[in-house]
Amino acid sequence: MADTRGIGNKVDINEKRKDLPNNSKDQKLKVYIWDMDETLILLKSLLNGTYAEAFKGLKDVERGIEIGKLWEKYILQVCDDYFFYQQIENCNAPFLEALIQYDDGQDLSEYNFNQDDFGSSCDDVNKRKLAYRHRLTAQMYKKGLPSIFDQDMIKFWNDLYDATDSYTDKWLSSARACLEQCSGRSQEFASTADSAGGISDSLTKFRHINVLVTSGSLIPSLVKCLLFRLDDLITCENVYSSWEVGKLQCFSWIRERFSGPNVQFCVIGDGWEECEAAQTMRWPFVKIDVQPGSSFRFPGLTLRTLNTYFSIIYGDDDAREDED
Repeated sequence: MADTRGIGNKVDINEKRKDLPNNSKDQKLKVYIWDMDETLILLKSLLNGTYAEAFKGLKDVERGIEIGKLWEKYILQVCDDYFFYQQIENCNAPFLEALIQYDDGQDLSEYNFNQDDFGSSCDDVNKRKLAYRHRLTAQMYKKGLPSIFDQDMIKFWNDLYDATDSYTDKWLSSARACLEQCSGRSQEFASTADSAGGISDSLTKFRHINVLVTSGSLIPSLVKCLLFRLDDLITCENVYSSWEVGKLQCFSWIRERFSGPNVQFCVIGDGWEECEAAQTMRWPFVKIDVQPGSSFRFPGLTLRTLNTYFSIIYGDDDAREDED
């Protein structure tokens, strides 16, 4: 476990979580709810060879498995070395602020996480210690990889990302580009970031927010966001783990968090659970298909396609306005 003393700082525990301000009468909010694995990134299908096999001999299956194993090995290593995963693996939380009420605001700059006798019991003492770890995790996430790795390690991750992107015909960079479109960044008008990790478009009267709901554990999912270059498009507060609570519960929390008469939701993923949860919530669902030639994969999926699904549920005018 890395020595993390001197990284943390004091937090104002009386400060409430700041989400979106109340929407004005005319302003609309679009919330894009993404799955991670086999949607924004590829990992499982690399490890088991199904991604390459779908190309019927055109891709080297063993090369894909090799790339997948590298990701798997080093993701877990980063989790253990920098994000307390060996300590808290059995204490998964659905999101980083789930235990914020137990954080007493102690200054963590001299706190030794290796000697605080953290255990897996669910008493208030351990919940407070887990909340400390979540607070530090959030701080490191917001600072990004340069605050964690030296230049040699940054180069290693960049090379692995580029090799994976090349092997997958730019799946990773295309997914990131789609996220940028959804956030409003790629549009040519003035935008300002809001406190919930979204973008407010001053000319179109739209806000856009990317939210991640993954069936994986929380800490590895946050680490994947960092390593797969998603952290500047999905804030750590907008990452949810459905590992124990299920996707429907996560979707319910998201609807409550971003409630309002002008809020629109869309779910993008490859699995049956998010499909059923989206149907229950009466939200549009876009199913990702990794098969070559599909338009519902990366490269392929675009904001225009997503807006078509929005229009089915919420009406055509909103989709046309967002594309102007």
